[in-house]
Amino acid sequence: METPTTSKPLQCVVVTPEKAVLDEICDFVAVPMYDGELGVLPGRLSLIGRLGCGELRTKKGNRVHRFFIDGGFVQIKSNIVTVLTSKAQKAEDIDVASAEAALKAAQVPVADPAAQETKHKAQERARAQIRVAKHNEAPSLSLEGH
Repeated sequence: METPTTSKPLQCVVVTPEKAVLDEICDFVAVPMYDGELGVLPGRLSLIGRLGCGELRTKKGNRVHRFFIDGGFVQIKSNIVTVLTSKAQKAEDIDVASAEAALKAAQVPVADPAAQETKHKAQERARAQIRVAKHNEAPSLSLEGH
C-alpha cells in the first residue's frame, strides 16, 4: 500500500493533444469528475478517474487559477495531478458571448435521438464554459470557489 507524503508539494499538470497547458505547484486542486467535483490536497492516495466537462481550479496561497476542461482523465500519484483532456481553456480566455451563442444554437429542438444527444452535450459544454468564466469574474473567498 502506498504511503501518502504531505511533505512533497502538490503539482498540477494539464495536457491537451496540442500542448501542455499547465505545470505548476499548488496547495489545492479541484477537478471536474464525470459525476461531481474532486478536491485534491497534498498526500492524496493514488487515483485514476474519468473527467467531465467543467471547472478545474488550482490554488496557491490566495491565487486561484480557473480552467474550462472538456472531459478526459485524471491521474493522481505521488502528489502529482495529471489531467489529460481534449480541451483546456483559461477562464479569462473564454468568450462568454460565443459560449452563450453556442448554448442558444444547441437548444434548438431536433427529432433525431443521436442529434439530440449531441445537442445535449453541446449545451452542457456551453453552460460549463459560461460558469467557469463567471466564477473567474467573482472574487474568490474560499477553496471551493462557489
